[in-house]
Amino acid sequence: MNRIFSLAMLVWLATTCRAQALGGLAEVAIIDRDSGAVLSPYYYRGEYWVAGTPGARYAIEIRNRLGERVLAVTSVDGVNVVSGQTAGWDQTGYVFSPGDRYQIAGWRKSDQEVAAFTFTASPNSYAERTGRPANVGVIGVAIFRERPQPPAYTAPSIGQSPGQPSSRLEERRADAAPSRQSMDKAESAGAANSAAESGAAAERDGRLASAMPAAPSAFARTPAPAPKLGTGHGAREYSYVNHTEFERMQTQPNEVIRIRYDSLDNLFAMGIIKRPRPVAPSINPFPVSPEPQYVPDPRG
Repeated sequence: MNRIFSLAMLVWLATTCRAQALGGLAEVAIIDRDSGAVLSPYYYRGEYWVAGTPGARYAIEIRNRLGERVLAVTSVDGVNVVSGQTAGWDQTGYVFSPGDRYQIAGWRKSDQEVAAFTFTASPNSYAERTGRPANVGVIGVAIFRERPQPPAYTAPSIGQSPGQPSSRLEERRADAAPSRQSMDKAESAGAANSAAESGAAAERDGRLASAMPAAPSAFARTPAPAPKLGTGHGAREYSYVNHTEFERMQTQPNEVIRIRYDSLDNLFAMGIIKRPRPVAPSINPFPVSPEPQYVPDPRG
């Protein structure tokens, strides 16, 4: 069992268009909080990119599409957004109930506060300022499904047949008692071994529901003409969470959603977004209307 964060309430219910959200088990979209716009993803050579505006605050919006709880371990620039650790799948994250939608708006500082995500030049990013520049410019969300819990044990009922002596019923109850005690001991032993079972689960191979990067080199960036964008450690904001328990169905994520980002100028320069062709200004052949019926004589 891992201790993770449960969302206390849903905020910022957004009008996210499905075309602008990525993912299957959960939908992920990047929101410019200053403008309220959903950043459009651009597909380029097997990866999705969004264009961020330097200085703007942003949020990672996640919506659980399943009828069960999921855990979203979320990273920005290769850093876990809750703990600040160099990101790994086995770390803490946010738990979403069925259908929940929530915007992760910053680095978690406590149960009540976050430091806002802001698009900034890479040298000012939180990852680079903490000595981890290798993965600046990428957002990751690893989705885990929850292990189903076995149904609670219900003891069988003992019924007395018509005409059966009550003493015989008491004898049956007495005969059943030892087996029930053995069952209670087994249940106690199972509870004591729950931690061992969780450790054993780490040895089980899980199958990924989505394509995973083959190697860390997949995160390499094409050189850009200007400093690339990273995510800064912005102003403190109120954001409340509480704690819950979540047991993962498998050790590997059921789905990983990865979104890369940079400035619009850099995406233009790398060919990820095509520059719009200039449009000639409109010229009106009849600038003044209505026109006279006939051509007037010139003055003089």
